Amino acid sequence: MTTSLYDIPLKKIDGTAANLGHYRGKVLLIVNVASKCGLTPQYTGLESLYQDKRAAGLEVLGFPANNFGGQEPGSDGEIKEFCSVKFDVHFPLFSKISVVGEDQHSLYAALTAAQPSAIGDGPFREKLKGYGVNPKNQVDVLWNFEKFLIDRKGAVVARFAPDIAADDARLLSAIDAELAKAA
Repeated sequence: MTTSLYDIPLKKIDGTAANLGHYRGKVLLIVNVASKCGLTPQYTGLESLYQDKRAAGLEVLGFPANNFGGQEPGSDGEIKEFCSVKFDVHFPLFSKISVVGEDQHSLYAALTAAQPSAIGDGPFREKLKGYGVNPKNQVDVLWNFEKFLIDRKGAVVARFAPDIAADDARLLSAIDAELAKAA
């Protein structure tokens, strides 16, 4: 039997045990986040998106990861404080995990297996090549702030490249389409 995304063990940023089952029936936007990345200002847009669409059933879930350029070196406590003070983040944050490699968290293994390519992939990948970053596995998360959209039934329905911001029409359209569907 395949494990549902809802059953994968997780930890909230405060260390308490959790899983996505708490969000069953909601539309989820799962994002691997980092505090010292050129894309870190996306926290502002993600928080705005969360505030705008939360009542309609959207949950933005942040998963800090230090896989790319050491851009999330802090402890969970430091990350939580940074997000609160610098970006006034209220959407749920989880304990730091690995999103690629041999120690990849099972959540990200499931997400990338379900949605092996990202909408908008290409320009950012080319930009990274200019910095000498050229991931071999095209299925892996490319960088910080890659986004996975999960429908109300727990299925991964879309994946968005790291440089697709929270106000990008492609992302908003996909979210609105899922929010319009009944649970």
